[in-house]
Amino acid sequence: MKRLLYLIAVLSLSVEMSAQDFSEWFEDNTLRLDYVFAGDSAKAEIFFEQAFKQQQWAGRKNRLSEMYQSGNGQVRVYEQGTDHVLYCNSFSTLFQEWQATEEATKVKKCFETSYLVPYPKKAVDVCITLTDFHNQVTAELRHTIDPNDILIRPIGENGIPYQYIWRGGDITSCIDLAFVAESYTAEQMDKFYKDVERAVDALFSFEPFTSLKNRFNVVAVASPSTDSGPCIPHKGEWKRSAVNSHYDTFYSDRYLMTTDMHRIYDVLSGVPFENIFVLVNSSLYGGGGIYNQVTVAPSDHSTFREVVVHEFGHGFAGLADEYFYDDQYTTMYPADAEPWEKNLTTLVDFKSKWADLVPNKTLIPTPPDPTVPNYRTAKTAKDLKKINDATQVVGVFEGGGYQSKGVYRPAQECRMKINEVKDFCPVCNRVIREITDFYTAK
Repeated sequence: MKRLLYLIAVLSLSVEMSAQDFSEWFEDNTLRLDYVFAGDSAKAEIFFEQAFKQQQWAGRKNRLSEMYQSGNGQVRVYEQGTDHVLYCNSFSTLFQEWQATEEATKVKKCFETSYLVPYPKKAVDVCITLTDFHNQVTAELRHTIDPNDILIRPIGENGIPYQYIWRGGDITSCIDLAFVAESYTAEQMDKFYKDVERAVDALFSFEPFTSLKNRFNVVAVASPSTDSGPCIPHKGEWKRSAVNSHYDTFYSDRYLMTTDMHRIYDVLSGVPFENIFVLVNSSLYGGGGIYNQVTVAPSDHSTFREVVVHEFGHGFAGLADEYFYDDQYTTMYPADAEPWEKNLTTLVDFKSKWADLVPNKTLIPTPPDPTVPNYRTAKTAKDLKKINDATQVVGVFEGGGYQSKGVYRPAQECRMKINEVKDFCPVCNRVIREITDFYTAK
């Protein structure tokens, strides 16, 4: 009993100290930092562009010096001139995806990005780090931010209307998800708000999001586009839209994404947010999700509900794709490194992944169950049930992260693998719950 009381006291003290750390070092405002990542397949460079001050801080105020997972990059705020971490977070970038393309061997390009950190009370050092598929640092920029710098521009609401679609609580206790209208004209905003309502209904109809609904706030930001409908380069269709998204990202016709991250953050000026979802007014299949950067999906495809949840699994939880087709230009998951994504393994350090969830006597690698029908040919309700049941059987199944060999996933089927199933596997389910707990810890 004494030990239990001691642990409770230590936990309470830890939470109290974390809250004190925030008020000691930070104002209840947001520092927006704009960067440009540039380079080619062999080299990456980081350039600082500008800083802004926004009202309110919507992020976490506890566990400030911790990261749930490493991502492909990290942002850290240090006490100036020391290695004392005051705040940190992880992310992935479209730039690093592009570095793995053939185009990156032929030309140098740059990509915008922005990050939000709590506004410091005194000068701090900010460090941005990028790592490669071998978990090796490829670029790092450390620079000083003085909160009294006269060139830090204060920004507030920009006149773009927004509505809350769902409130689980106040911004300090919930994850704040902002939906941005893309390729909706001013006259189509009623449709946009209804589409966001559909997206919210879809997201929270899938576990574990259903159980976690009260940990989220959802705001719809009605950024108007001049033209209606998406940009489809392979059809020669270019539109004037709010945040310049388009299909054919990296010449993949269904990869729907935007590179105008600074513009997105301008659109969201004055709106408390932590995660961004760009909803594109389109009926064409596509989408994309970059961890802690942006999630993009079309509004009117028949698989809308499934795509919204799958892509948010990428953008919010950092879950990797579990399908494979072996036509990538570069191997994204080399045999000598353990993926940072918690739903893939190369077996380099499997104990750090889902080894605790694998039943005793399970073969590793785990052979697929031959009685589970192929989802492409399944037609009956019995077949679909058998496929969905397979999402709950944890093993170490070969194939994932676009590679059929050397990469392993937790279940034969999963929400992160195919649209034909409703459920996340137990591993992805746990990741979503854990990362939600991490960001909403009190």
